[in-house]
Amino acid sequence: MPSLFSYLQTRVDEAGREGQFVLTGSFNLGLLEGISQSLAGRVALLNLLPLSFAELTQHQDWTASLHDLLISGFYPRIHAKGLNPQEWYANYVNTYLERDVRMVTRVMDLARFQLFLKMCAARSGQLLNLSSLSEDCGITHNTARSWISVLQASFIIFLLQPHHRNFNKRLVKTPKLYFYDTGLLCYLLTVNDPPTLAIHPFRGAIFETWVIGELMKGRYNSGLRENLYFWRDNVGHEVDCLVDHGTRLLPIEIKSGETVTADFFKGLQYWHDMAGEASEDGYLVYGGTSNQKRKSIYVVGWEHFGRTVPSSI
Repeated sequence: MPSLFSYLQTRVDEAGREGQFVLTGSFNLGLLEGISQSLAGRVALLNLLPLSFAELTQHQDWTASLHDLLISGFYPRIHAKGLNPQEWYANYVNTYLERDVRMVTRVMDLARFQLFLKMCAARSGQLLNLSSLSEDCGITHNTARSWISVLQASFIIFLLQPHHRNFNKRLVKTPKLYFYDTGLLCYLLTVNDPPTLAIHPFRGAIFETWVIGELMKGRYNSGLRENLYFWRDNVGHEVDCLVDHGTRLLPIEIKSGETVTADFFKGLQYWHDMAGEASEDGYLVYGGTSNQKRKSIYVVGWEHFGRTVPSSI
């Protein structure tokens, strides 16, 4: 109903009161087009991502494993109705392709676009390489860039940018690709059950995707702008996530292993030595359950992280 926006513009301008109407919709691109034409300057936009772990556990006790959580994902209907995640995601992908993609792009070969979606899933947590992605899918570089934009605008993926402060280092300047929802990610990777995920080569990337996604949800749900980055120099030193607090940077390292080892701290130790006073105490988020503090690093298990950390930093 495109004419709805012009009608609302007239009503809002005549009444002079705020908060009269709430417009909701899952099709972000179509909604934004109507708003930009008729309601610019008259609306507040709230982007509702899939549920955070903290939101999910507010309404149901989570007694299952981390692997169950990652496979189930965080779309509300799956949990509210007790649906089979694999069946729901299959229907979601099909309807997304048939409706949203065709409405905003000239994609005629939906099978190729679905392949593109799966190839993106195989790169979650990695640096975005459009040339490699386009070659693997048999499309042009410009088409790959256009399709990435569509996935971003429809909140399927997001790009985590490298931090700009170089500390006299040559830095990687390419963003990393992540999915907002691990359930969709697992579906696209055909990870259908916890035993498969436990031994899957992408297990670490899926866990990292979840942690970064929870941090992103924490910002959105608090009404704050994005302040998340990663840091990597040209010789391989890396911090998975930096939370930019202006004058100080909070480093977060992510490890899917269930047992803390000395190797887990190498990236954070290098970062602290290099950044000095510019760095805050860091976090190490891992796939285990116990919490501890080692010098200036808070070691937090996945469940404690999901319930408390994203909203506190």
